Amino acid sequence: MRLKSLAIVAALALTTALAGCSTDGVSRMFSNDYGGRVDAGYQLPTIPISKVPRQFHRQIVRYETNEKPGTVVVDTGQKFLYLVQPDGKAMRYGIGVGREGFEWQGTARIAVKREWPVWTPPPAMIKRQPELAKWSGGMPGGPKNALGARALYLFNKGGDSGYRLHGTPEWNSIGKAMSSGCIRLMNQDIIDLYNRVEVGAKVIVQ
Repeated sequence: MRLKSLAIVAALALTTALAGCSTDGVSRMFSNDYGGRVDAGYQLPTIPISKVPRQFHRQIVRYETNEKPGTVVVDTGQKFLYLVQPDGKAMRYGIGVGREGFEWQGTARIAVKREWPVWTPPPAMIKRQPELAKWSGGMPGGPKNALGARALYLFNKGGDSGYRLHGTPEWNSIGKAMSSGCIRLMNQDIIDLYNRVEVGAKVIVQ
């Protein structure tokens, strides 16, 4: 009977850990939200989230800032994106960032939101990777598209910055510096962020 009771306690503890609940009333992880699904007619594959370091799983954390709720703050050094929430909290996402030579910092606004966007590699990228020339007119949206399931287009005072917050099918790139400057999230995370953030939201990349 004692062994059965211990087994029940262990199972409950495991369930709580997977759900991401905590005792501080703030932190909460969403490690169970990376399953496959059909989205706008496309099959979104399951992410093997156990292979992604836990700090890069989507989670609510304490976050003190003077920025108003709805602001996006990108910490390129720590590889985190924060969506500021009320009461000293933020939704935190793991990200991939620009590799050496492609890093950037600054402030922008989300001007456009698109689902399963077309990706058009810029001329400079095609010059570096001639095999991308076949997509010079645009790569249709879909599971293999470099922009993933969603894209948030960043504009500054000069207009389109050329940078995006976007999804990626390459979940194993999260936590690394290997993009051409855009900020990438796991597809399930960019969908979540897309649903929470508003057009016009301030984005700070630091």
